[in-house]
Amino acid sequence: MALDGITGTVSTSVPQTSTATRAPKQEMDSDMFMQLLVKQLQNQDPSSPMDTNAMIGQTTQLAMMEQITNNTTTGNENFSLQMRISAANLVGKQVSYTDAATGTDVKGTASAVSFAGSVPTVTIGGKEVPLDSISGVIDPASGATTPATTPATTPPAATTPAPAPAPAPTTPATPAS
Repeated sequence: MALDGITGTVSTSVPQTSTATRAPKQEMDSDMFMQLLVKQLQNQDPSSPMDTNAMIGQTTQLAMMEQITNNTTTGNENFSLQMRISAANLVGKQVSYTDAATGTDVKGTASAVSFAGSVPTVTIGGKEVPLDSISGVIDPASGATTPATTPATTPPAATTPAPAPAPAPTTPATPAS
């Protein structure tokens, strides 16, 4: 039986392969925690199983981590809402800010507010100024400038009620003789 020869060409170059690399996960979340716990249970020594107290402690840590994450998210949402309310309250008021280009103090009336970015911008004299750049609100009656209290710089001031007036002094009653 006769064999036919093999014909063809052989390439000496290495074919290109895709170099898709997986980006490592940068944050620990509940999915990662559960994967670790399952791996730990699968690979444990059958003669010395995992302590139930340790497992309960780990699941408690997971619950605490999720609650902290939720609280952080809620705090960020509240801060954003507070900035929006502060910016909206400036419309129609005389405000002052320092112009970043010239370094001069500029005063004008806030005419509009934009919530397009992460920090609201207030339109003053046709120029959009970030809320955290506004340095004061001008009282039209006295002309005095009140420092701006935006959520980014100052917490709201606590108010205390005025003390109650002291009771009128009384004279002790003397018995009649």
